[in-house]
Amino acid sequence: MAPHNSQLRITGLGEEIAALSNLPWEKPLEEWPEDPSLTAQRGISRHVVRLVRSTSDPESEIYAVKETVEEFATREYEALRELGLRGAPSVSQIAIVNGRLTPEHDELPCAIVTRFLPYSLPYRVVLSGDITQHDITNMANALAYLLVRLHLLGFWWGDCSLSNTLFRRDADGFAAYLVDAETGEFQKNLSNGQREHDLDIARFNVAAELEDLKLAGVLFPAMDPIRASESVITRYRKIWKALSEPQVLPANDRHAVERAMRSLQDIGFAVEEVDLQLAGDKSTLTFTPKLVAPNYHSQRLRELMGLETEEFQAKRILASFDRFRSREISRTPDLYEAAQRWLHEVFYKVINSVPDELIGRVEDAQLFHEVLEHRWYLGEKAGSDVGLENATSDYIESVLPHRLDSGAPTL
Repeated sequence: MAPHNSQLRITGLGEEIAALSNLPWEKPLEEWPEDPSLTAQRGISRHVVRLVRSTSDPESEIYAVKETVEEFATREYEALRELGLRGAPSVSQIAIVNGRLTPEHDELPCAIVTRFLPYSLPYRVVLSGDITQHDITNMANALAYLLVRLHLLGFWWGDCSLSNTLFRRDADGFAAYLVDAETGEFQKNLSNGQREHDLDIARFNVAAELEDLKLAGVLFPAMDPIRASESVITRYRKIWKALSEPQVLPANDRHAVERAMRSLQDIGFAVEEVDLQLAGDKSTLTFTPKLVAPNYHSQRLRELMGLETEEFQAKRILASFDRFRSREISRTPDLYEAAQRWLHEVFYKVINSVPDELIGRVEDAQLFHEVLEHRWYLGEKAGSDVGLENATSDYIESVLPHRLDSGAPTL
């Protein structure tokens, strides 16, 4: 606790409090020094926000600190805690800090502290790079998927926007995380009207944010902000319909139900409970998902290999493992033994090839995916498969030095 600020009160996760107490709470947040390597990773906010390390050690924990009103900080802290307990893609709450005073005993705003999300990128960083229409579509899909997941949990966001979202690379696309829950609240069940209200807010905010970037000359000229914001809504409705509306299937097709379940798995949801009703003439049946769970592929990968990944990274990794197992099943018929072999002979062989000076630039699962993509690219160019080892070496030499997803580079 800072001795010159006896009123300072830090409430939050016990193991984090000691590190937080050393931060300069007696200064307005806008006067805090910020590591230049972190400044670029900070998005736009209506509040003053800073990314800070807990100590001077470049490997120390990174926090996002936001000044706000105590009532809002408390509300957001509780919302983030509940989102975390329910497995939602969101940043983690750490603490609320109030009773801040300057050395002259002037009051300073309350602050909420959250944990920095590794390898995350604000939308302005993503869109200011070498962006394509495909990337825009993937960002829209990620934001829509995030909003679906929140609504399934009964969470009304109230301020869905690109600014309140962080994006992480997820194979060829993105995974979206809620980063500001100040306006959100949980309901036992969201009504259609509440969901539509959230969609209206998202439509307006995304269009306005992209229009600002277009006026600043960041977006490529052919991009239409309104059409891009509508694509978020369109994708949301498509996912929501797949998860909630009945499908009429031919009763005499014994694979129809399996295909219906697999179509939901393809968009990242496991079907845990289903309602099947046979029509009176028995020629059709109605398939209705009753209980779905997100992250089908990443959960399967976690159980099989213990890897923590984004959903579509997991899908790609599992596909690589399946090909490996089809070749090696006679040698290692046991699924879990084969998974351990693949981890050490394939996955970690790639990851451990990265030299020390380039470690940490790209998250491991994403790096593995990009090596597989690079192998395909080199094979197309050469007219034959170049092999994983050659692809890894070439990727490390020609691609990785120019890639940097990490929010905390140590260069």
